[in-house]
Amino acid sequence: MDVRNCRKCNRLFNYVMGPVICPQCKELLEAKFQEVKKYIWEHKGCGIAEVAEECDVTPQQIRQWLKEERLEFSADSATGLECENCGVLIRSGRFCDKCKSGMVSHLQSAYKKEPVPEVPKTKEVKDANAKMRYLDR
Repeated sequence: MDVRNCRKCNRLFNYVMGPVICPQCKELLEAKFQEVKKYIWEHKGCGIAEVAEECDVTPQQIRQWLKEERLEFSADSATGLECENCGVLIRSGRFCDKCKSGMVSHLQSAYKKEPVPEVPKTKEVKDANAKMRYLDR
């Protein structure tokens, strides 16, 4: 059992995976996410700073949701995130489509099994009653 302290409230909790925050703080964070999502839906074209100020969320948290692909910039937005590989502007996530497909093909090629060369078979014994023979010295 992995017991850790929550990074937000410092409570002890049983850590399983993901961010090191307790279940109560995760619920509060999810409620904030829904609030941000609703605000963005109602106020189209607003920026990260405006959303952060109005919803009482840090700009870093909004960027994290953008990287997790839970939020995305609109198609006509002048701002965006940079692809972590090539630097092109993207609407959400960490990598652009070109870099994603390159990584997928690279991983698939690494996973492919090379064909195993066939081992030549030994001569088969034709006589079913063949016995082992010993040589005299």
